[in-house]
Amino acid sequence: MNKTLIYRIDWIIIFCYLILVVFGLINIYSSTYDNETSSNLNSLIGKQIIFLLISISFGIFILGIRTRFFQQFSFIIYMISLLSLIGLFIFGQTVNGANSWYFLGGISVQPSEFAKIATTFMIAKHLSGFQTNIKNKKSLIMGVFIILLPVSLIIMQPDPGSAIIFCSFFLIFFREGLSFNYLILTFSAIGLFLVTLLAPINFIIYSIVLISLFFIFYLKKNNPKSKIFPTILIGISSIVFILSVNFIFNSVFEQRHRDRFNIMLGIIEDTKGLGYNINQSKIAIGSGGLTGKGFLQGTQTKGNFVPEQQTDYIFSTVGEEWGFLGSFGLITVFVVLIIRMLNQAEKQTNIFRRTFIYGISSLIFTHFVINIGMSLGLLPSIGIPLPFISYGGSSLLTFSLLIFIYLNFDSNRLNDW
Repeated sequence: MNKTLIYRIDWIIIFCYLILVVFGLINIYSSTYDNETSSNLNSLIGKQIIFLLISISFGIFILGIRTRFFQQFSFIIYMISLLSLIGLFIFGQTVNGANSWYFLGGISVQPSEFAKIATTFMIAKHLSGFQTNIKNKKSLIMGVFIILLPVSLIIMQPDPGSAIIFCSFFLIFFREGLSFNYLILTFSAIGLFLVTLLAPINFIIYSIVLISLFFIFYLKKNNPKSKIFPTILIGISSIVFILSVNFIFNSVFEQRHRDRFNIMLGIIEDTKGLGYNINQSKIAIGSGGLTGKGFLQGTQTKGNFVPEQQTDYIFSTVGEEWGFLGSFGLITVFVVLIIRMLNQAEKQTNIFRRTFIYGISSLIFTHFVINIGMSLGLLPSIGIPLPFISYGGSSLLTFSLLIFIYLNFDSNRLNDW
């Protein structure tokens, strides 16, 4: 690494990365602690350290690659990732009901993690095209198609949790000029979906009719020439959507999905079944108080009350042993990491590099929000790891590579090489 690169590199991101991965190792060690095996390289903490060393080795190599290489080979990288997903149906191994893994020499590899990198590259290449304008329907449809290809393959495994993460790529489109009306429409649909599960359908329909009539009356009173058709169309579409919710919920969703939504919304309580993980996680986090019980002192953690605590529910270890202050500190580091990358993305003179950095930020943000939301019982449990913190070699390697690619792009933001 030459001196020029040392001066140009984003040390703030490096410090955030190191804080997160070291803190992750500490909490994985605590959540899997065993006097006899915790120091063994074959233990979970040992494997995570090995993957961290591999990640840093690959990362240092990435820093020396010309940035144009990534743009030129984006399509090939994307196609390789699709082939790896297709190969799962032939050579993959089933874990927890999902055929999502390859086992190579005792090491498990999850290609859907690496597909996140490839899809980010492909979206960035698409959006940086000479004639690409996301406001154009053809460009938008092509962008959606790029995302839906890996999503469809991942859903077929089936691994709907990982598939949901790919929706974060749509956030890039809004930065590149897509109307925020699409975002408002999406959140409105999600809101209507949840409200329909909680309230009587007749009450919701009457409310929509009254709100629509109010807007029509308001528009006509203040601007007689205003068109009321859009308001009527939105009202009718909302009612049709509401009437379809029950069918989707009862006929499309599996029972375990319905139960998770019902538990999240408080419709049913199931502290011993599907709701057990979330309930124990909330107990662990709440018991940590302000400053936590201390490293290796978590009674919930040591008692193995929280299943998958080293992966999906690693935040419960943070809350129990490090308390509110430790949890707040961890969240702060994530926020600094994301905001820093977004700010640096805006300094890029190259559209490909800028959109790629936005993709990284979107991925980390979505993982971060969903994982912590799961641990707090605010979101359904869908098996999403906390970046850099949760145990998982594929996840750690993927996010580490994304960080090092960012460092490459940022250190060369004034160069076009």
